[in-house]
Amino acid sequence: MKISIVGTGYVGLVTGTCLAETGITTTCIDIDEKKINGLKNGIVPIYEPGLENMIKRNLSKGTLSFSTSLKDNIDNCDAIFSAVGTPPDEDGSADLQYVLNVAREIGQNMKHYLVVVTKSTVPVGTAQKVKKTIQEELDKRGVNIDFDVSSNPEFLKEGDAINDFMKPDRIVVGVESDKAKKIMERLYRPFSLNGNPVIFMDIPSAELTKYAANAMLATKISFINDIANLCEIVGANVDNVRRGIGSDTRIGKKFLYAGVGYGGSCFPKDVKALIKTADEKNYSLEILKAVEKVNENQKAIIFNKINAFYKGNLKDKKFALWGLAFKANTDDMREAPSLILIDKLTKAGAKIVAYDPEAMEESKRRIGDKINYADNQYEALTDADALIIMTEWQEFRVPKFRMVEKLLGEKIIFDGRNIYNPEEMKEFGYKYISIGR
Repeated sequence: MKISIVGTGYVGLVTGTCLAETGITTTCIDIDEKKINGLKNGIVPIYEPGLENMIKRNLSKGTLSFSTSLKDNIDNCDAIFSAVGTPPDEDGSADLQYVLNVAREIGQNMKHYLVVVTKSTVPVGTAQKVKKTIQEELDKRGVNIDFDVSSNPEFLKEGDAINDFMKPDRIVVGVESDKAKKIMERLYRPFSLNGNPVIFMDIPSAELTKYAANAMLATKISFINDIANLCEIVGANVDNVRRGIGSDTRIGKKFLYAGVGYGGSCFPKDVKALIKTADEKNYSLEILKAVEKVNENQKAIIFNKINAFYKGNLKDKKFALWGLAFKANTDDMREAPSLILIDKLTKAGAKIVAYDPEAMEESKRRIGDKINYADNQYEALTDADALIIMTEWQEFRVPKFRMVEKLLGEKIIFDGRNIYNPEEMKEFGYKYISIGR
């Protein structure tokens, strides 16, 4: 079986590499020549645990290759996956220009039956737009070539994407013909043989399933953050509340950790897009609008705590910042709460020295010399007035507190991820400010 995947961003690269791992001959395509040349040499543009080794292994086996040309890799394919970006427009809707450009190029170059699979997260109705675009190009060529479209949304967690793909909770596939279904069944047979469920459905349901899943997870995060803020007001501890409600199997424990709000490439964009889709149909998703509002407020909560602690006098204060990525085990800073904090602190006249195991280059690309960077977590602490934690990296969880105490100007920690025990911190003599506790 042979497939091509257009787009070597997070989704396309993980998808292509993991499918190649099952023995499928896979070509990943991108117009970025520098990126493709790097990938051909095993240079991976994103940080994802296990991905680099898997890419190198499949390059050497010949099951994975990279190219800048879709035209040169469309022949003999059973399916072509579209995994290009769908960035949010100014009004919050998903920008489909790249998805439709791929469809246009497929229609201009295909010579035999294909299943065109949308892997990108796209609004309901996108598959029909893709189908119409391909058909228009075929009509311009005056050829009659049969094809099908399919929706196959991804459910990957950054930082654990390889495991998510190879051992999925479920694989959702939207199809509209038995022929397309058979090809997709064949593609995912290695996973179904291992007992991973492949759920076939109509295409609009598949498209909506992805948005609904991310919106539900975002809702849980905003819910527990709202409860955490109430905990502080009434004197409760959100950790206890989380354990109390999370033990109910109808609710579950996951995504019930209070903090500084969700970020990344999926939740903010997908919540906005789903709200916009509903608005366009004259239906208001009131719960999700509240979820989005709570999250935006939550991103500022650590700054508000810092500002209150110093009574609004932040000029020339120096802060050590541990964590820049929106979550651990990734270098992704899209919609990262750290960016909100950095902007507010620097505007207030504060200085920041940051450390993140993976995201510092990405931070430099985004904000340049707005802050300073340290070579390790302890170097960032030198003469800082306080430590701020914004990402829950494993190496931050059990630091050398004696070294922290020695290097910090004052024993003050603002913890946006609740990774330390308040009672222990009190025993250690720290002024410890966290979320909902």
